[in-house]
Amino acid sequence: MFSGIIKEMGEIVEIKPKAQGFIFVIKELDAASRVEFGASICNSGVCLTVFEKKDGKIFFEVMPETLRKTSLGQKKIGDKVNLETSLKVGDEIGGHFVYGHVDCVGKVENIVAEGDNKLVSIKIPSEWMQYITPEGSVAVDGVSLTVARVEESGFTVSLIEYTLKNTTLGRLKIGDKVNIEFDMLAKYVITANRQPPAANRRC
Repeated sequence: MFSGIIKEMGEIVEIKPKAQGFIFVIKELDAASRVEFGASICNSGVCLTVFEKKDGKIFFEVMPETLRKTSLGQKKIGDKVNLETSLKVGDEIGGHFVYGHVDCVGKVENIVAEGDNKLVSIKIPSEWMQYITPEGSVAVDGVSLTVARVEESGFTVSLIEYTLKNTTLGRLKIGDKVNIEFDMLAKYVITANRQPPAANRRC
């Protein structure tokens, strides 16, 4: 489990194709360098397992299902990814509970500068709109954010200067794809409040 508070940005230094999926190789950085084999690290919103460390690099295996459901398949050598190590008991939760399980891939529709900040509008598939609420939480490429506005086919978030400088969100361009994970607590509440099919209702 994660909190959506990014510790650092890692650089993809190798992408090794496999028969199915590929191996992601990221240059070892400060926080990531302390993880053990088998540890979970959130890579731009995707929970991946460390299966090898050597020569100052960390290796992750990316499976076909992950490629189908996230934007990792579009990454190139030299691209940056947001990195967060998993929470420990007693850690401060500065954002919200993030699981690293991407719900859908969104598309950046608009970016508007507001002084040192930016408003970024993201379009998502219509079936996921039910999980977006004003002032609610959402993880975009692993970054915990607050929904500023709910749009007809997506939502807008406000990115402060710190977020722009210290995460990959400051590099976003119109048309870019981003990994979206909706607030798990909100999903549980919305799912629990749905009416069961008539055939399953008790008299």
